Amino acid sequence: MSAAKSPAEVVKEPSMLKQKAMIADNYDKLTRAKELGLKVSSTYVPGNLNELLMCFGILNNLPEINAIQNGMRKLSGKLIADAEKMGLSEDVCTYVKADLGHMAKGAIAPNGKPMPVPDLLLLSYTGCFTFMKWFELLRDQYGCRTVMLHVPYEGDGKATKNMRDYVVKQLKDEVIPALEEISGVKFDIDRLRENLRRSAAAEENFVWVLESAKNRPSPIDAYFGGVFYIGPIFTAFRGTDEAVEYYRLLRQEIEQRIAAGKGPVTPDGEMAAEKYRFVVEGPPNWTSFRDFWRMFYEEGAVVVASTYTKVGGVYDYDGFRHDPERPLESLADYCLGCYTNRNLPMRVDMIQHYMEAYQADGFLVNSIKSCNSFSAGQLMMMREIEKRTGKPAAFIETDLVDPRYFSPANVKNRLESYFQMIDQKRRGGAHRAA
Repeated sequence: MSAAKSPAEVVKEPSMLKQKAMIADNYDKLTRAKELGLKVSSTYVPGNLNELLMCFGILNNLPEINAIQNGMRKLSGKLIADAEKMGLSEDVCTYVKADLGHMAKGAIAPNGKPMPVPDLLLLSYTGCFTFMKWFELLRDQYGCRTVMLHVPYEGDGKATKNMRDYVVKQLKDEVIPALEEISGVKFDIDRLRENLRRSAAAEENFVWVLESAKNRPSPIDAYFGGVFYIGPIFTAFRGTDEAVEYYRLLRQEIEQRIAAGKGPVTPDGEMAAEKYRFVVEGPPNWTSFRDFWRMFYEEGAVVVASTYTKVGGVYDYDGFRHDPERPLESLADYCLGCYTNRNLPMRVDMIQHYMEAYQADGFLVNSIKSCNSFSAGQLMMMREIEKRTGKPAAFIETDLVDPRYFSPANVKNRLESYFQMIDQKRRGGAHRAA
């Protein structure tokens, strides 16, 4: 492997600079909301209704993103400890504890200014029970209006018309009237259609980016790099001109990487030659994100597809796009199809598709200690993928933003053993072919 560049030496591409500016601008608006006369909604990534909130000029603040930001900035450990002193169990989702600990400390944004008290807690319930309890705690803390959009679980492996109609009825009867009341703005369905049109345009290029990993070498890492690519479309920017421009720039950059035969960009610069291709299930660890990623790219391992990059919407597998011709039905379909709202057989089918379509060498599960929504059933999923594809699978354990549950030596040992297993399987296949 060539000498690695320090992070300061790595050239920032236009899309990276644009996303950084978008995030900074959003936090600036959030922390100046009262001064700007803007209302704020707190909501979650899976099933978020950003296009609808934009119709009312309401800013979108996402508690998971704040927890991730604090995790990557090495602040979450102390915040979690503070939350546990407040009475939250060690087994509670660490996003929740990091968020509540953050609130107890005054909820300071990355720009150093206090986060606003939300005017509305908007809960799109898409398969994660923890979200409901989290919002109960937030409601107790803030005392603000709470609206729940209940999204039926796809327990039978499909979304029915009745399920869609049920979600649309809630949008019409409960969510939109609450947004009108809080904002003082009358709902304009044509404005929603325009927002959805921009969403669909961004989604087209986003899917192209994800599917670029079918190339050899893959020009992207769809797990570690993917968490940056999903940022605008999963959070406060879907439906904006900025998101459309970001994904246009990103696609342009990746087209150039494919033409040059380059692999992914890492925090240490260009990745060495691609040696292993993986599909990964489960969220990454945020407190040691770069160290975790380095364990892969130093071995020439690239993730060509991941389930985590589907939590805020599945666009590549089903071909879903937000549809301006069916605005409310489209929002319902989006919520119903989020990865966390799909049953285990649906998830296994999706992973099998990625394994085959992206020619992966193996399947890796990163089991998150405090995330039941992802971790339940992962061993079953792993064994089923091994059975269906004949490719080796492995299981590691970390956590979201709790540094106590990331053991670098343990994770590295397991990964090295896994890479050796794949090498042995390859040699065995070569001997049989001879």
